[in-house]
Amino acid sequence: MKERTCIFPEGWACAESSGRPVPEPPDCVRNEFQRDRDRIIHAKAFRRLMHKTQVFISPDGDHFRTRLTHTLEAMQVSRTIARALNLNEDLTEAIALGHDLGHTPFGHVGEEALARVLASHQRSFRHNQHSLRVVDVLEKDGEGLNLTYEVRDGILNHTGEDYPSTREGEIVRIADRIAYVNHDVDDALRAGVISFSDLPEGPIGVLGGRMSVRIDALVRDVILTSRERGEISLSEKVYGALMELRAWLFENVYLDPISRESRKAEDVVVALFEYYLKRPEKRPKTDLDPVTETVDFVAGMTDRYALATYKRLFLPRSDTIFK
Repeated sequence: MKERTCIFPEGWACAESSGRPVPEPPDCVRNEFQRDRDRIIHAKAFRRLMHKTQVFISPDGDHFRTRLTHTLEAMQVSRTIARALNLNEDLTEAIALGHDLGHTPFGHVGEEALARVLASHQRSFRHNQHSLRVVDVLEKDGEGLNLTYEVRDGILNHTGEDYPSTREGEIVRIADRIAYVNHDVDDALRAGVISFSDLPEGPIGVLGGRMSVRIDALVRDVILTSRERGEISLSEKVYGALMELRAWLFENVYLDPISRESRKAEDVVVALFEYYLKRPEKRPKTDLDPVTETVDFVAGMTDRYALATYKRLFLPRSDTIFK
């Protein structure tokens, strides 16, 4: 095999990273965070995001967001902020692309269903923790992607009580919220779940009426406030408006029975978990305990695979009934 010729100065490719769980020689063309980005994009879990719910389960229209398009929008917002603050765009991009790899079928509805059923087994489930498990363990047939510590930290801490250890990770944490709050409003308007006149006057007065205006206001505020304070943050006024709009979404969109047939989706996830937990011969075999094996299998399903499997397992088929 021909030896790689390095086109960068010695040490350049790994200068900004603390390394990987398993050390690797430098790529000599891409820096370490570019390599992580490429590994995530080529991962099977990344491709499955195109068939996982963002907010609307099995929408009729072609323009509703999926978990993949949300990821791309969050990545775009993240890179814009990182570039303006002269931070590492490649690290920011890799974290953003990997942050939701552990989402279940049906988005947060599936996550909540798995968390509830696992509580009876003294276990918990959070999509950010499972995202890290995907890149560390499940991808590449159990080998994992061997990502850098900085990207793994950003994926794990993009939500939850703990915060990322890098400013790039903090950017993704804010950009994720900026992206989903605004595009979920857009999708809810498109679906007819809400009308523009329903939107709360306070946040709209601060951030703007159109989605592009709101995102622009939020991004500019992050950049200006972060420069002034020397830390990644929004101003109090703009942060308050974002969080008020987010709270309004939870009450009027996320929990609305029109936007999500929540109970049905939850029942599907719970039924699949209980079915495969009791039937080890039906699930992919590993050396792990039965609960972990079942969680890995069910959480990795796309919406359409979960629905098709549920239909095959639990609903009668006309071709067998009428033979």
